[in-house]
Amino acid sequence: MEDFLADVRALVECESPSSDLAAVARSADVVARIGTARLGVEPERIVLDGRTHLRWRLGSTPSRVLLLGHHDTVWPLGSLATRPYSVEGGVLRGPGCFDMKAGLVMAFHAAAGLDGVTLLVTGDEEIGSPSSRALVEEEAKAAVAALVLEASADGGALKTERKGASSYEVRLTGRAAHAGLEPERGVNATLELAHQVLAVSALADLARGTTVTPTTARSGTTANTVPASASFAVDVRARTAAEQHRVHRAIRALPPVLPGATIEVLGEVNRPPLEAVASAALYDRVHDLALRLGLPAPTSAAVGGASDGNLTAGVGTPTLDGLGAVGGGAHAEDEHVLVDHLPGRTALLRALVEDLLAADLG
Repeated sequence: MEDFLADVRALVECESPSSDLAAVARSADVVARIGTARLGVEPERIVLDGRTHLRWRLGSTPSRVLLLGHHDTVWPLGSLATRPYSVEGGVLRGPGCFDMKAGLVMAFHAAAGLDGVTLLVTGDEEIGSPSSRALVEEEAKAAVAALVLEASADGGALKTERKGASSYEVRLTGRAAHAGLEPERGVNATLELAHQVLAVSALADLARGTTVTPTTARSGTTANTVPASASFAVDVRARTAAEQHRVHRAIRALPPVLPGATIEVLGEVNRPPLEAVASAALYDRVHDLALRLGLPAPTSAAVGGASDGNLTAGVGTPTLDGLGAVGGGAHAEDEHVLVDHLPGRTALLRALVEDLLAADLG
């Protein structure tokens, strides 16, 4: 554990906010150094749109198992000043420790000496994987299974379902007029926005787990002018691809309500859902392995947040997510990792990879 915690500390103390390309590049250097020391081989550096990603090919046989993680975080530079790395009472703290730098160290220690594994560590997951998406999907298509080292759900649960995510901007165009002298000559884009916000909200289906949430909104120029333009953002989460595409078609087909108003919709499906069917066999496998190892069998959870596991499942690769550290507070001030869970969790990951490498999965 001394070496393990030293590796986590080195990663945490190299801040890596996704939006800072130089910081991400520095972090990639540290990740590469630690990974090389543990795996005995240097990674391939892949720079896409200025963002640094790392890929290890382990062994001489064709790769069968993809281990997937990211080294970027949501924390801005300077966060260490108020949230320094620490380990007290069995609790490890520091920006990015739970999401997901401890998970990267788990992957390095679990994969050492294995043959037929690809370990991919990206540098832009927290902002939706704009440059690495194709890379993740390409690696997933070549694998029999994708194991994602994102942090666990509550209590160490594995993430066997993740909602798909879509994002949109709805732009409304009306016609300006003086609000006091002749408002009737205008077409009020704010009023059109109100109609469309209600229409979009009505697309949600909570019984199916589909949320459609208008978020930021803007309209108008001055307080005494009928607004000629307005816009609002929409966040969509859905458990199934069918629901995701239902909402997509409906938003793209929104009709204007006010005579003279027009609508333009920008945006698309960002990440497909990780549906339960994609993870079921892997979850059963890891559950049985835990019992054989004398470890507590992990529970499962469906979560709303998206990860690169959505992308691997989206191309048809069996995917199990949340295999990383146990703790809590992702993206929050109380972010932490429970140190006592790290050895067993890493041993379980190792056993799962070995089991998949030995299995005849086609």
